[in-house]
Amino acid sequence: MSPRREAPLFSIVTPVYDPPIDVLKECLESVLAQDFSAWELIVVDDFSPTAAVPIVIAQYAQQDGRIRLVERDTNGHIVAASNDGLELALGEFIVLLDHDDLLAPTALSRVAEALLEHEDVDYLYTDEDKVGSDGRFYGAFHKPDWSPERLRGQMYTSHLSVLRTELVRDVGGFREGFEGSQDHDLVLRVTEQARRVVHVPEVLYHWRAVEGSTAVDIEAKPYATEAGLRAVQEHLDRVGIRARAVTSAEPGRYTVERVLDPARRVSLVIPTMGQSAVVHGASRFLVVDAVRSALAGTDHEDVEVVVVHDTPTPAVVLDALREVAEDRLVLVPFDAPFNFSTKMNLGVSHASGDRVVFLNDDIEVISHGWLEQLVAPLDEPDVGLTGAKLYYADQTVQHAGHAYFNAGYHHPFRFRTRDEAGPFGELFVNREVTGVTAACAAMRTETYFQVGGFTESLPANFNDVDLCYKVARAGLRTLFVANSELYHYESQTRVPEVAERERLAVVSRWGTPTEDAYLRSELAMPNLRRVKEIPADLRGGA
Repeated sequence: MSPRREAPLFSIVTPVYDPPIDVLKECLESVLAQDFSAWELIVVDDFSPTAAVPIVIAQYAQQDGRIRLVERDTNGHIVAASNDGLELALGEFIVLLDHDDLLAPTALSRVAEALLEHEDVDYLYTDEDKVGSDGRFYGAFHKPDWSPERLRGQMYTSHLSVLRTELVRDVGGFREGFEGSQDHDLVLRVTEQARRVVHVPEVLYHWRAVEGSTAVDIEAKPYATEAGLRAVQEHLDRVGIRARAVTSAEPGRYTVERVLDPARRVSLVIPTMGQSAVVHGASRFLVVDAVRSALAGTDHEDVEVVVVHDTPTPAVVLDALREVAEDRLVLVPFDAPFNFSTKMNLGVSHASGDRVVFLNDDIEVISHGWLEQLVAPLDEPDVGLTGAKLYYADQTVQHAGHAYFNAGYHHPFRFRTRDEAGPFGELFVNREVTGVTAACAAMRTETYFQVGGFTESLPANFNDVDLCYKVARAGLRTLFVANSELYHYESQTRVPEVAERERLAVVSRWGTPTEDAYLRSELAMPNLRRVKEIPADLRGGA
């Protein structure tokens, strides 16, 4: 797509209702301080009870002709006031600015630069932070690149939002009945039709944290959560995703509970040596309990279990597997030196499902419906890979998606507790990620073969990293599914044995990672309070 030839005109729409006068002035001054001049500011006073409010706005409008005051003769609330501003907008793009917030001086110029790169941008958002009553900036939210799955679980784009005016009008503008989540509802509808969505990774908006604001307390406006829930559900219905939106464990977040097509045949592919271990004080054959919990944790009927077992696997383990899985079991013997990638490729070649789920033999399912939630997103044609949320035996996080940055491959949020939401809710919402672990992941079988499966020259380490890169190269999304939860009884203290040859092979093929597209490194770093040393590698299926 060719670049634009000239910068656009921005219509900044600001609905106003009785803000403190000094705060309102600071908001208006932040617009006047822009180092970009092609803007108009439409300020809609929603019948503020304080007479000074429209007077102050009128004074600013007299000083600068780009500022227009609209005075409503009744209080219609934020949707009505915003639509009044939208109706009068002359700009090619709408910029949403709340009456007590601040734009960074370079906000419009940086947005204009991003828009000039492509002529088909229909929605753009930036990073943001908060500003306290003392004028101090804090709480920077460095957002992921475009993440439609995360938007379903959280209005993460929020400030600063810039939308193509024509498209906003085409979708009907702001909708009555969605007050408190009117922006979320609008952005969902706009991005359903947007040709291109752009993220500008700079803090260009300062969200004022005042008493009664959701910037301070997300529960301050409970009606907003209900409106957001309806917005997400209607979005799911419009785009044809069979799912139910429910409130999450954290206010202002939503969980998408998908329905898996009963006609889908799902093949679980599990490599094993049949080893036993002590878990929660009892000795168990890991693969047997893994299969038992996997089948007990799903209502989906068409499931086969493909177990690729090394020839030394004890007969008692194979007999137990036959008892647990019955006629759903496919046993595939493996008689060669250890190679995780080869074992997985062999297992998939024996699978008959149109969906394949990779499972380590040291997992145990926690959440009922884990399989449905993990596999159902693959019905979206641009989703290529999904991964579950995994915990150690002590219920601290082992895996919540991969992040690749600072020349390394990382498990973000490792060792956080199960009830922690993460800095901006990352652990409670489904979202796009750069990669997931093959300890529990799912793909369409056709996609698996399309990208070439696991790379067998990576027998132990980084094979799942390589697979994730291949999925991305195919133009497909990878999702972290927060509501598919399992234990992963991998040792928390093991010393990783990483073959330098394998690391160099991945770097040679894909380059050295610098900054992750979906999680900034300062948020992704593991919780160092829990461990003295952080393993640097991502082992096969680990």
